[in-house]
Amino acid sequence: MSGWREALATGRLGAGWMIVAAFCFAAMGVFVKLGKPYFSPAELLFYRTLIGFAFVSALVGARRQRVLSDNWGAHLKRSFTGYAAIVCLFYAITALPLATAVTLNYTSTLFFALICVIWLRERLSGRVACALLIGFAGIVTLLRPTFDSQTWFAALVGLLSGFFAGASIFQVRELGQMGEPEWRTVWWFTGVSTVLSLVWLLFHRFSPITSANVWILAGLGASATAGQLAMTRAYKEGRKFLAASFGYFTVVFSALMGWVLWGDALSVASMVAMGAVVLSGLIAARRA
Repeated sequence: MSGWREALATGRLGAGWMIVAAFCFAAMGVFVKLGKPYFSPAELLFYRTLIGFAFVSALVGARRQRVLSDNWGAHLKRSFTGYAAIVCLFYAITALPLATAVTLNYTSTLFFALICVIWLRERLSGRVACALLIGFAGIVTLLRPTFDSQTWFAALVGLLSGFFAGASIFQVRELGQMGEPEWRTVWWFTGVSTVLSLVWLLFHRFSPITSANVWILAGLGASATAGQLAMTRAYKEGRKFLAASFGYFTVVFSALMGWVLWGDALSVASMVAMGAVVLSGLIAARRA
């Protein structure tokens, strides 16, 4: 116990920073749902990326770092897929129980493994094949009830967020192999996403910001930015697989927050399905 107290006091949490990130990302989902009566998913995404872009730009400016890159095409490709992923996620969160939407987004690890097999022609190992089968069974079980309701489209969009997120992870991996630093990748992503959202809203609408909803936008931006920083620190200081494993606490925190705030009770089948998706993601993350 004293070891944990010392780690908290000194900030040397290693992969434990991912638990902090998981809580922040779950909180981000809460703010997205709270913002639904006031803002469209596009507006929520605009403010989320704008706050993140402003913060990262301030850090880059203070350190006088160079944001232009010879790999600008790869940055744009990653930014577009990342933007598509978060658009789909925000829409799914506004229409589905929080834990369900987050779980569907976390199929990204499965899609990443599948993309590596197809695009890089990596051998489909028994471990990856097992992960894909378990994940597919979990997804089918989780989605099955939605096809009997009005939320089937939102469920498919949530699954699509996982696909785009997996593609985005693949592109981040490629950027890393090109020697691109993480801060530059984040700067491009938040900047391009902010511009895309702004263009979208110019042809859509801006909802009024009032004293009743400004705290939601502040919480959204703060939780998303804090989660990004904690996640980056987790991968920098801790073991990568352990950090990735702790990332699935986002599903747990989301389920608890959804239950406490909105009474989103999960059936036994849903909990088993979510567990299957998490398990498959952990197996896929350790592919060899």
